[in-house]
Amino acid sequence: MKYPHSLPQAHKQLLDDIIRVFSADPRVVGIGASGSFASDSMDDYSDLDIVIAVEPTHFDGVMKERFQLIDKVNGRVSGFTGEHVGEPRLIITMFEPNTLHVDFKFVSLPDAAVRVDDTQVLWEKDSCLTDTFATREPHYPQPNAQWIEDRFWTWIHYAGTKIARGEYFETLEFISFLRHVALSPLALQQAGLTPSGVRKIETRLPDFAEKLRKTVALPEKASLISAMTQCIEIYRELRSKESVKKDTDAETAAMAFWDKEFSK
Repeated sequence: MKYPHSLPQAHKQLLDDIIRVFSADPRVVGIGASGSFASDSMDDYSDLDIVIAVEPTHFDGVMKERFQLIDKVNGRVSGFTGEHVGEPRLIITMFEPNTLHVDFKFVSLPDAAVRVDDTQVLWEKDSCLTDTFATREPHYPQPNAQWIEDRFWTWIHYAGTKIARGEYFETLEFISFLRHVALSPLALQQAGLTPSGVRKIETRLPDFAEKLRKTVALPEKASLISAMTQCIEIYRELRSKESVKKDTDAETAAMAFWDKEFSK
């Protein structure tokens, strides 16, 4: 396997050790790397996103021994499972001496075909992982503009009630949700880019990132009202570029509530 040019030396040393350990386990049939490794866009702060493909008959056994296997790689200082991101097959780790973050995703070989981005094969038995990847193209989840429209104005009313009640930190969290789930994915999709929330939005869509600046608020009423107003303006601009059936009743009701509560 030819490593990408952007792979830092510290990452390479750790990756070599990961391949050494897992390729020696007869139950493992393939090792892959996705994310910035696959797109050759790594830097000193990048994670290593590793896929460990396992012979199906041995998958349950490997899952029970995941931490023991990872501990054969030199330098682990922490590790935990990924239920909080909806992926229990994931082990999230940190390694010294260079304080590197590595995500290990353990999959039964047929399940390796289901992936959100390209995955480069680092090692495999025969061509089993390459053949598995060939059965299915990567697919990153795309935002559904109609799904967002059907919910957006109820979300706006909800945020308004939180501000009116004085739940300012709750509103801050909700504005972050709107940026991550609705605003940024739509903007990225419309620009022909992978709609990965707000990740690297500053460099991927700098003009849009400037608009998002105005959605960043303090836990204060006036600041939150201003940020939410900007969220609404951004959304309406994005919606104008989509073919959706507008939920005019909900929009009218939500905005009437805002006018009543905050135009005093």
